[in-house]
Amino acid sequence: MRDPNVPEALEGWSILHQMLRFDRRRWQQVSGMQRDELVRKAVSACNQMHHAYDGDFAFAQILGQKADLMVTYYARSFEALAAMQLRFEGLDLCTFFRPIASYLSILELGLYEATPGFHEQVHAQGLDLHSEAGKAAFDELVLAESREPRNGVRLWAKIPRRRYVTFYPMSRRRGEQINWYTLPYEERLRLMRDHGKVGRAYRDLVTQVISGSIGLDDWEWGVDLYADEPSIFKRLVYEMRFDEVSARYAEFGSFYTGLQFSIPELPTYLRGESVPQLHEEEASPLVGSGASRSR
Repeated sequence: MRDPNVPEALEGWSILHQMLRFDRRRWQQVSGMQRDELVRKAVSACNQMHHAYDGDFAFAQILGQKADLMVTYYARSFEALAAMQLRFEGLDLCTFFRPIASYLSILELGLYEATPGFHEQVHAQGLDLHSEAGKAAFDELVLAESREPRNGVRLWAKIPRRRYVTFYPMSRRRGEQINWYTLPYEERLRLMRDHGKVGRAYRDLVTQVISGSIGLDDWEWGVDLYADEPSIFKRLVYEMRFDEVSARYAEFGSFYTGLQFSIPELPTYLRGESVPQLHEEEASPLVGSGASRSR
């Protein structure tokens, strides 16, 4: 993007969330031997997706009645994401699941702070941003930023293995009286700086993954929060409600909250006799992601 009013963003994983309803009654009517075979094949396939496709794959048991299971896919392209979705939905086990919602997005790292500097550097070279040379110089600055190790870690980190997760979509308000997109860049930058202070206070408690979905899904961003203690979500989102960015300019979709569990725990989930667990060897927070919104 070269419009001085538009912030640049770096992009990482292609992400798909699927919300599924489980027909537990029908599952319990299947013979034990058949259930064992269906589960064996499903666990094997899911383990392969967890380690293959150069991406990631995770389950979460959703609390409440909005959904029973959330499946999260990370892939490096839409083609790979489509392959993973087909692989999972092709499992015989999936005849016992019914999709009720989904969300498609791309992991995003906003560059509100850096974008004005990119423009200044291009102008300092005596180039017009709209010329071919100016566009090339701008693209090179963005590419260099994407190669920074600190950004690469955030753009291509695997799904955080923390026990509790909540996912929700959000958009910036575009009403007649209050419209985020008509604010001057400097004002949006100031608001985002203040907004980020709240998230940074929770840096060690919450791992946040922001994904952009403008032009891909019904909302503008998807937000995943991961933590080791669920009340942190309530405290963080509540505190952010008092921030001007959220109070005046944010609109939120449905929240899906639950417990992540390891792929080998899928049989436990299907039996329904106890809560499936996240194995300790998988429970590792994403370091350095913070909890500040990127857009």
